[in-house]
Amino acid sequence: MASIVGACSDTAGGPIPYDRALAAPDEPRIQALGEGYRIAPMDQLTIKVFNSKDLSDDYDVDLAGHISLPLIGEVAAANLTTAQLDAALTDKLGEKYFEHPDVSVGVKKSVGRLVTVDGAVKEAGSFPALGTLSLMQAVALAKGTSEDANPHRVAVFRTIGGTRQAAAFDLVAIRRGQSPDPAVYAGDIIVVDGSSVKALQKKLFQSIPLLAIFGPI
Repeated sequence: MASIVGACSDTAGGPIPYDRALAAPDEPRIQALGEGYRIAPMDQLTIKVFNSKDLSDDYDVDLAGHISLPLIGEVAAANLTTAQLDAALTDKLGEKYFEHPDVSVGVKKSVGRLVTVDGAVKEAGSFPALGTLSLMQAVALAKGTSEDANPHRVAVFRTIGGTRQAAAFDLVAIRRGQSPDPAVYAGDIIVVDGSSVKALQKKLFQSIPLLAIFGPI
């Protein structure tokens, strides 16, 4: 195998031209969410229940993929279509609280075109990811880490092959050039560890070894 690699790397060649600057990439095409869109963690949903102002509101999907509604509490939402979540909520509300409940579910904000930066950063939020973006650049979009941050533990959550996966990185080592600055993509969720992170985020951090290769959580 080594001899084959060596032979291939002895000389330049092939049909791809060398020393020619590449033009800027095509602008990404923004498409409407299709009927088969599956809800992702950190999406924001609009849920309306006919004749119930208390239940009709916008709901954030947490990192674990759940939403929390009055009366029925926590409901799994991630990886469901809006129609499937609609049916699940209709069933739960119909068990005790409503007779023939009329529920509608819509996606108000999708993280599929955004990078979300949360945790111990100065301005957490979701930011457009229209081109190549590194972890350092993504954290900079959130105005950098806050005073209580632990920059040695920065988690990246990503859906790969339909499975929620995660890895942790050391931002200090990246800044010093001791570790590579990994690429991040639209749909990624980045959480910087620190004393102000939420209980759910802390729990998820416990399951991710530092600098782990992406693996299911």
